[in-house]
Amino acid sequence: MYALKRFHRAVVAIVLGASLTAPAMASDRELLNSSYDIARELFSAINPEFQEWWQAEHGESIAVQQSHGGSSAQARSILQGLRADVVTYNQVTDVQVLADAGLVDEDWQEQFDNNASPYYSTTAFLVREGNPKGIENWDDLARDDVSLVFPNPKTSGNARYTYLAAWGFAEEAFDGDEEQVHDFMRTFLRNVAVFDTGGRGATTSFIERGIGDVLISFESEVNNIRGEYGEDDYEVIVPPISILAEFPVAVVQTNAERNGNDDLARGYLDYLYTEEGQRLLAGFNYRVHHEAVVEEFADQFPETELMRVEDIVGSWEEAMDAHFSGGALLDQLQRR
Repeated sequence: MYALKRFHRAVVAIVLGASLTAPAMASDRELLNSSYDIARELFSAINPEFQEWWQAEHGESIAVQQSHGGSSAQARSILQGLRADVVTYNQVTDVQVLADAGLVDEDWQEQFDNNASPYYSTTAFLVREGNPKGIENWDDLARDDVSLVFPNPKTSGNARYTYLAAWGFAEEAFDGDEEQVHDFMRTFLRNVAVFDTGGRGATTSFIERGIGDVLISFESEVNNIRGEYGEDDYEVIVPPISILAEFPVAVVQTNAERNGNDDLARGYLDYLYTEEGQRLLAGFNYRVHHEAVVEEFADQFPETELMRVEDIVGSWEEAMDAHFSGGALLDQLQRR
């Protein structure tokens, strides 16, 4: 009930597209958070709570603005001049590109706990009422009678997690046999009915356009979708093996200092680690680290074996080079 109330309250504040949400009233200072596509509702709920907390702790009225889109596109916007004070992304490489450009400190992953990932998720499946295709695991997604919807791994960090989770499953299922892994991935990718550019577009294709048998996205997102569009109309399937999806955060140091927001930016990210911040995150179906909150929400998260990206492909850098760059494995596997 807590999560549903939070979610419905946040939906009122949603802004479609990659856009800025302006503050409703004049404030002493303003903070800009650059975030990934499907985090609009999450931060629409977190921001007013943080503003109240900051006011109580520091006696200062502040406002938080948002910029949303694919996290890679958001990172490019910062490189091109978007003056975001903080980033809350869904893939390490999108923060690292800012560090490589000198906008984020080199040791950004050491500045906050859990490798600067205050919350995490995994990849799960949303199916229609009654699970008519009997979807339980990744191998079901490579059947001839199953149609899939998830974003394009070229443009979406969400989708790259999906692709790598399927790859990791195949590696384990076929004991690393390269030919069988490639055959599985070709079929898996061939079953995708539409590659939208981001997670929100994929949701629209599956829910509003009625395309596909399975929507693949973060566990948090598919649960939130089910809560919004009807718990009786959809089911969430968390496969027995999936991928650890971390959500890295960082202060964009150059911008925060220029904006006079260094303390505010760090306070914003620190708030995500507080018990109240962790409870808000769990209320939106994200997995968290705070022990009391983990215990409180234990029944909400099914057990699953979580593979790390590093265990599947060595590192995100290797994944980008070997799988997602031009002419790499993703392109090769999609050739007819």
